[in-house]
Amino acid sequence: MADPVHALRDAQPTPFWLDDPGRPAARPALTGDTRCDLLVVGGGYSGLWTALLAKERDPGRDVLLVEARECGWAASGRNGGFCESSLTHGLANGHQRWPAELAALERLGHANLDAVQDAVHRYGIDCDWRRSGSLTVATRPHQVGELREFAELAARYGSHHDVLDRDEVRAEIDSPTFLGGLWDRHGVAMVDPARLAWGLKRACEELGVRIHEHTPATDLAATPTGVAVRTPYGRVTAGRVALATNAFPSLLRRHRPYTVPVYDYALMTEPLSAAQLAAVGWRGRQGWADSDNHFHYVRLSADDRILFGGYDVVHRYRGRVSADRDQRPGTFATLARHFARTFPQLEGLRFTHAWGGAIDTCTRFSAFFDLSHGGRVAYAAGYTGLGVGATRFGAEVMLDLLAGARTERTALEMVRRKPLPFPPEPVRSLGIGLTQWSLHRADARAGRRNLWLKAMDRLGLGFDS
Repeated sequence: MADPVHALRDAQPTPFWLDDPGRPAARPALTGDTRCDLLVVGGGYSGLWTALLAKERDPGRDVLLVEARECGWAASGRNGGFCESSLTHGLANGHQRWPAELAALERLGHANLDAVQDAVHRYGIDCDWRRSGSLTVATRPHQVGELREFAELAARYGSHHDVLDRDEVRAEIDSPTFLGGLWDRHGVAMVDPARLAWGLKRACEELGVRIHEHTPATDLAATPTGVAVRTPYGRVTAGRVALATNAFPSLLRRHRPYTVPVYDYALMTEPLSAAQLAAVGWRGRQGWADSDNHFHYVRLSADDRILFGGYDVVHRYRGRVSADRDQRPGTFATLARHFARTFPQLEGLRFTHAWGGAIDTCTRFSAFFDLSHGGRVAYAAGYTGLGVGATRFGAEVMLDLLAGARTERTALEMVRRKPLPFPPEPVRSLGIGLTQWSLHRADARAGRRNLWLKAMDRLGLGFDS
């Protein structure tokens, strides 16, 4: 058998989703000074949803969005395209942190996913939206029982998951590594992530949102009548500001210790032939992920390519976000070998794209929120890889907070309390490194968590993607 790494020889170092001839033209940069009612900083999902919902709530509100590069170019345009109902980075994480309000969070999360789907259809967004659900698969013996326990936990909160044995899960997607599975039929949609972002951009403009791309926000300061944000060629004075910068450094320095950027990587294959697709099965076109701490996430594209991503979660000392970290050949080689082990019947299939990029994480793995400047500036961050759907909920929260409204959303403990910040360097990197080592060790030791991980669990701390 040839070394699977040879399948990378033609892979382009660019995100597959962004390598699309339908990519919209960039909007002109902001030049000169302007005013608006609401300024949104950041053109990923978080910012686009905030701008869109602000106009839906009040069509007469003057909304301006600025983006440092182009809308959807970062994590929003290069992720795996799993749009999940969970607002808490999974049910288990929510159960650990907010058991008293988890039923409400689950209900709000499913309503949020329905609202995303409604917006896709209402605005005619062509993004290969499929409400196919997703599979979580066991690839180690101890994980089979863990999946059954998870199904029982989900049932306590009104969510049904189908427990599949080895033969049943392999009848859905055929991999010799699969020992069992859990099928969430209703809580996940698959989507072309870049086309979703571009569709939201178009919908924003149709409602009258002004968008300026290639316009980084460089400074934020209070004024007698609002907030002023500087850009390279001008300044925006706004009554309210929503910050949606996520993995990138916040304009509010006091928020920066709450997140760190981590790098995630993925491969995309060439399109499968009809025979290759038949060899794998996959008639339901569900996304799937394995149950390891360092897990893979995998899905089909509209043209029958396989995206294979995850496993390595890379944090760099001091957490600087830099494009030169988007390529990591060692990780790509690891993913190629894992792909070959997962789908040996696809030997010879080539990879056409290999890419990576930064996402943000926080110590509780799910979004947090805050206000500053006398309630005129709102902030949401910390989505930790599950932002495709949850950013819409976060946009609603930011708009509620900016309006000073007490809603079911703003009353949540999840919204009212922030996570613990990460410690300063070098303690931060040492702690993250030890956690990473411990998670790998737990995967290799039938899930048994060492003293370090148990201590982190008791403190409610962690590091994940």
